[in-house]
Amino acid sequence: MANYARPRPQSGAGYLFQGFSLMMAPGLRRFVIIPILINVLLLGGAFIYLLSQVGDWIDHWMASLPEWLSWLSFLIWPLVVIAILVVFSYVFSTLANWIAAPFNGLLAEHVEAKLSGTRAPDDGLAGIIKDIPRVMKREWQKLAYYIPRALGFLLLLWIPAVGQTVGPVIWFLFSAWMMAIQYCDYPFDNHKVSFPAMRQTLNQQRGASLSFGAIVMLFTMTPFLNLLVMPAAVCGATAMWVDKHKASLGRN
Repeated sequence: MANYARPRPQSGAGYLFQGFSLMMAPGLRRFVIIPILINVLLLGGAFIYLLSQVGDWIDHWMASLPEWLSWLSFLIWPLVVIAILVVFSYVFSTLANWIAAPFNGLLAEHVEAKLSGTRAPDDGLAGIIKDIPRVMKREWQKLAYYIPRALGFLLLLWIPAVGQTVGPVIWFLFSAWMMAIQYCDYPFDNHKVSFPAMRQTLNQQRGASLSFGAIVMLFTMTPFLNLLVMPAAVCGATAMWVDKHKASLGRN
């Protein structure tokens, strides 16, 4: 089976755009349907709720701004909006990924096979069911890594002045890193690379990892685009695995 012809992106962000192309490639479309449906139901519903509540949340947060910073409110307001979008988007995309994890792993497996010119395992529904315990264990590892760091950054958001200025920027960078971990982990996990080893590998190419995670985060925050970003991110992360990580970890 011949390798799928494609250019190698020059940046981590470029892999997401390639992911949109890959998810529509013949032989892969059928593995994209369930992740998209899950995203539509969860993220679509979440954003409808967000639009109905975000005005009150922003007013409440801006009210905690010290008077001596009130003259900066026109600059701080967009940062508050970004912080709310980042937190909301990450929480609900994580929930969607938990539900879709077995299907995302299957999609990554077939994307890698297509890019490498090999035949993907054809285990069908039985293979998905068999992998659920392993996949869910991996999702718990991600959650255990995320929660203590997220709680610290969440407290930072409520510190007057700091929370409304520096907090949103730090939250965005942390969320970008977590998006890279979330989606790049699927091909790593398919090859039984441990969670600490996966993080170390991504950290060795932190620029590519962060730029990939940042563009995924931006798309996740954008209505309509966020409905399609999950399978595109899985495809893009798998392409990055094939190009940047697979050989260095000795995986065939």
